[in-house]
Amino acid sequence: MTLVREVSLFRNGRNQALRVPRDFELPGDTAYMYQDGPRLIVESAPAQTFAGLFAGWGPLAETLPDIEDELMPLDEAVF
Repeated sequence: MTLVREVSLFRNGRNQALRVPRDFELPGDTAYMYQDGPRLIVESAPAQTFAGLFAGWGPLAETLPDIEDELMPLDEAVF
């Protein structure tokens, strides 16, 4: 059976908000909300992964300098 709870609606400035009971807490800081007919659906946003972050990046607009094959000599006085 689906758990059903009555929640209170209130105004937060010009927005309507609702209190989410602890039983229904979502992980993270963001969620997706959409309407399906008369229903309002709130889903937790998937966690951002490094792969997803990299996939959202476009190609670099600048060229990288050429790297020489030789290593730079160490200056022992610095260490």
